[in-house]
Amino acid sequence: MIKPDSWIKRKAVEERMIEPFEEKLVRGGVISYGLSSYGYDLRLAGEYHILTASNTSSRVTDPKDMDGTAYAKYRGESFLVPANSYILSRSLEYFRIPKNVMAIVQGKSTYARCGLFVNVTPLEAGWEGYITMSIANLSQMPVKLYAGEGIAQVLFFESDPCETSYADRAGKYQGQKDITLPKV
Repeated sequence: MIKPDSWIKRKAVEERMIEPFEEKLVRGGVISYGLSSYGYDLRLAGEYHILTASNTSSRVTDPKDMDGTAYAKYRGESFLVPANSYILSRSLEYFRIPKNVMAIVQGKSTYARCGLFVNVTPLEAGWEGYITMSIANLSQMPVKLYAGEGIAQVLFFESDPCETSYADRAGKYQGQKDITLPKV
């Protein structure tokens, strides 16, 4: 079952499920972030990795052999995602997903209406870390991102505890502290 604001707040405060945690929805002049009725609107950290053709030794992106030098790194309060391109970024919040919870991340409608697509795989039971996000601009114009403001919403689903969690099997993205490239 999807979990409401009271459950999310309790888990964030008592079990440090989300840090830092904003216990109300912040709006007014910003792209909203914080606790909503049935989710948590996470914020964008001001760190970006931009895939640039000039930095690549080949014209193929291989998830089994990712060339970290193919990405230019940028930090800033805002960033323009070029038209028809994508970047990697991360959440400002650090997440600790309980062993009986699965979380799904969806992009915010404000950015979706600009042609921006936020892609994140499910946050598995027992996983923890900053969320690495692929942010694709599907529009014909650059789209401006704002660090410290909302980028996506996390929905939490509770079930019986799993037998083997992501942490138990030492998942390859466990505890990620930075934007993390593909691993095999």
